[in-house]
Amino acid sequence: MRITKPALFLTGFYVALIVWWLTIQYSGITDTLVNFAFAFALGLLPLIGGFWGLAQAKKYGMLKSVLGKALTFLSSGLITWGFGEMIWSYYNLILHVEVPYPSWADASFILSWPLWTIGMVFLSAATGAKFGLRSRNGRLLLFIIPLAVIILSYYLLVQVARQGSFELTGGALKIFFDLVYPIWDVIILTVTILVYGLSVKSLGGRLKFPVIITLLGFVVNYFADFSFSYTTTIETFYNGSLTDLLFTTAMFLLSFGVNSLDIRE
Repeated sequence: MRITKPALFLTGFYVALIVWWLTIQYSGITDTLVNFAFAFALGLLPLIGGFWGLAQAKKYGMLKSVLGKALTFLSSGLITWGFGEMIWSYYNLILHVEVPYPSWADASFILSWPLWTIGMVFLSAATGAKFGLRSRNGRLLLFIIPLAVIILSYYLLVQVARQGSFELTGGALKIFFDLVYPIWDVIILTVTILVYGLSVKSLGGRLKFPVIITLLGFVVNYFADFSFSYTTTIETFYNGSLTDLLFTTAMFLLSFGVNSLDIRE
């Protein structure tokens, strides 16, 4: 696999963020400008990765080819997530709201899920996942995986993160996001596992490593969402926490994967 220049830059950016995060942990700070600046820098990672991903998609005709469509939607999801983090930082730095939920940041975050899901559908077509459905095992996976993800998500997102309670309180906007976030988490994790399970045998060449990295990014993002839900429920979340490390890693993996999806010689 050829490592692209954007992927190399994103790797360096990620390493710098890891060092920054370790500094926060070592100092024990939770509500300083250093914490809020980290959240802002975290948002830059998917923004850069997303815009570079669109440039990559342009090389494949954007919406004129299957891989171009996959890159376009996956990159657009990174951009909307990055803008969400920018809005989050505005609440932190300007409005002095440490955990703005629900807020306009969520209006941008939530757009990422359908964009990523559409991107994953096109990515599955590019990797030959549809051929996996022709086998009996493939059709069995189509039934088992969604069921397993629903059970896992109920346990993690309700029994653990919300301590067994899923009361819909706090106004229409909060109720909306309380419902939509876990639903999309289930959808994106299901699609991710299905794409891998149905196409693992057909993956090869230049696509294999970046596809696996991209899929891993969605898995890490799922657990980052779980961590955010759990820490906000028990009121221990802060900018630069373990949750933000998970989001940083997820956005890096997704950005790296998207910018490495290059089949040209």
